[in-house]
Amino acid sequence: MSQGIVRTAIFPVAGLGTRFLPATKATPKELLPVLDTPLIQYAIDEARAAGVERMIFVSHPSKSAIERHVLDDVDLRATLRKRGKARLDRALKSAAIDEDVHDVIFVMQPEPLGLGHAVLCARDHVLPGPVAVILPDDLILGPKGCLSEMIAAYPTCDSGHLVATMDVPRDEVSSYGVLSVLSRNGAVIKADGMVEKPTADAAPSTFAVVGRYVLDSTIFDALAGQAPGVGGEIQLTDAIAAGVLDIGLSGLTFSAIRFDCGSKQGMLAAELHLAQQDPAFDAVLDKFAKSWSDAIAGQTIPLAHRNGRATASAIAFPSG
Repeated sequence: MSQGIVRTAIFPVAGLGTRFLPATKATPKELLPVLDTPLIQYAIDEARAAGVERMIFVSHPSKSAIERHVLDDVDLRATLRKRGKARLDRALKSAAIDEDVHDVIFVMQPEPLGLGHAVLCARDHVLPGPVAVILPDDLILGPKGCLSEMIAAYPTCDSGHLVATMDVPRDEVSSYGVLSVLSRNGAVIKADGMVEKPTADAAPSTFAVVGRYVLDSTIFDALAGQAPGVGGEIQLTDAIAAGVLDIGLSGLTFSAIRFDCGSKQGMLAAELHLAQQDPAFDAVLDKFAKSWSDAIAGQTIPLAHRNGRATASAIAFPSG
């Protein structure tokens, strides 16, 4: 099938972030920082690097802070310059989306009716051709952005729908949509379907779908006619699976590292990973590692309590 140019990226950011309450009571989860950079900023930078022209943020009326972060704040930058903080002024200008270069559109999803419904809310604003969907909760870090890899592979995969996928342990498949694999050619996996959150024994493979999609424009017709699925919501995976015969489905095993920053564990892992890459944090990490080593040597291992029972816990810092 013919492949078009991916010109639009959709960012579903309307979720309430209940797993991070009370932190997300007043601060959108997409603005929670990984070290000093909000999650949404990583997603924006990934889309810019991939060359998209239009960014559509499907938000909620209570999350106006996202729009303030995304767009340039000329008054704030002027104040910073007056106070001699030129470096911060430049950093904020660089982070904000330049509306002379990219179209920026905000649409509202007033009710939590599912990821598929969020994507459908953007329908009237997308540019012609396939569209990208980026879930900021999935932080994917690497020398080359995941979306850039997907857009580069898209013309060669002979499918209208391309999803990012990673091989996960079988006992974790119930947390993901999982591909039914037909064949594999390098990083590209040809699939004939997708199963949402299967049990370990029923999963058709261990290739899990994570939060990056390049979708044929027919996805919007599929979503408009899609009946509610799991949880009474419009599921994006159901609409993708419905188009397998006519549109085709492939997965791309990307080269970067993915962190599930919709969970506290994933957020902590991402922060530790990034801290290890920055010499500014060496002293902090070394001090923690030494104190833990000393505790083990002295047999005074800190205890973590779970379900009323005390259990020994440990943390390892991978080398490199």
